[in-house]
Amino acid sequence: MIKKQLLVALLLLLLIPIVVLGGGLLFSLINPEVAAGHPNYVRNWHLLSQLKSLILFAMFAAVLALYLLGSFLVIRSKNQSGIWLLLALLGPLGFAILSVLNDRAPSNTDRYSRFLRSLNWILRAAYEIVCLFLIWELSWQLMILKRNLMIHYQSIATGVSTSQIIATQNASSGMWAFGESLEVMFFMILLYLLRPILFNLVARVITPKPTLRTS
Repeated sequence: MIKKQLLVALLLLLLIPIVVLGGGLLFSLINPEVAAGHPNYVRNWHLLSQLKSLILFAMFAAVLALYLLGSFLVIRSKNQSGIWLLLALLGPLGFAILSVLNDRAPSNTDRYSRFLRSLNWILRAAYEIVCLFLIWELSWQLMILKRNLMIHYQSIATGVSTSQIIATQNASSGMWAFGESLEVMFFMILLYLLRPILFNLVARVITPKPTLRTS
């Protein structure tokens, strides 16, 4: 059985893109220039600008809170000390370290923990290095897939050619590169969290069930 802490942590991490999209939508809907032509223009403009800044701050605070709470639940699921939460501040690398912590109280059906305990330190180190490389590469490919899908969606929704959309993105490549690096980090964290869950699910499916003998 998958521990409830891991499932809740997964749910919290999946809420992060929803919070980002919702916060970005609210941020884009507020235009301080709508105060033009109205009484107290300067005061209203500053209030709307402060509201935009508050929404942006609240969005980042909510994302950080979801990430840290998810990381804390991963630590709790392994029955480890809360001091390990400091590693979460390192982003995907810190989360990768949290994911390799030994589970001090594995359940009887936790095949992933039993698999890790069966490895000596050399095989364990090799396994984690290979996983790091594969998860990084898969996260990068997921980001590229998401980028291409969004470009095609924007092209269909706006009628603008994909080449024009790509050219617009290239014109502000720094901003797009920063955003895509955040997406890669999110995918890495998500894949590290899914690793033991998927391992246990696959192992449960492929393991033959014992048959009852009839006398």
